[in-house]
Amino acid sequence: MPLAFLRRPDPDHLDVHHEGALLRVALRRRDAARRITLRVSAATGEAVITLPPRMAVSTAQRFAASHAGWIAARLARVPERISFEPGAEIPIRGEPHRLVLRGARGGTARWGEEGGGKVLSLACEEAHFPRRVRDALMRAARADIEAAIDRHAATLGQRPVRITLRDTRSRWGSCTARGELNFSWRLILAPPMVLDYLVAHEMAHLREMNHSSRFWAVAHHLCGHVDAAEAWLKRNGTELHRFG
Repeated sequence: MPLAFLRRPDPDHLDVHHEGALLRVALRRRDAARRITLRVSAATGEAVITLPPRMAVSTAQRFAASHAGWIAARLARVPERISFEPGAEIPIRGEPHRLVLRGARGGTARWGEEGGGKVLSLACEEAHFPRRVRDALMRAARADIEAAIDRHAATLGQRPVRITLRDTRSRWGSCTARGELNFSWRLILAPPMVLDYLVAHEMAHLREMNHSSRFWAVAHHLCGHVDAAEAWLKRNGTELHRFG
């Protein structure tokens, strides 16, 4: 019988000790991996070690232990997460908003000002508050994205066949060969010029499914702040995953 069938199932994580702290490292195998790799996601705060198909788990354990200091240092740099709970402050369209629970009876989300600052208030059971905040943000994101699509379609002369919002970690938007555009709902947290640029970027892919000079010419034609938006995302994009 092949050894692959005799091997015990891999654990889903490894425990690594460092200066009295217990660090949890997720374990993954990939058929395409040729060497062991270790990373800490700045977006999620998850440490992940990836192995080639035939590498022993004991090798991964020793590798992770030898890099315990590096893992701890990277985890310490991951920004603190902010939950969608009453009283929390989150950015919406790039501006600080305080989340307010205004009562237990159901009602629509309200955008306004209170105490000299912007607020997003909802009426619902407190247990449902995080989901209701996310729903309100997704509705706002869809409205802003659709408005940006309308603007850029008037210039481009093309429209997507469908729009999907997801909570993606590796990219802010994508375009399929069928003309479907996908976006992260978290773009509603960024300044409007960033959302506008990401929509223009994916709309440009309707014309050029690549990142050639022709693609960038279309993107710059649609959007006059490509460089500023790219610079903002490079500096601040990871921070958007802190919320919720």
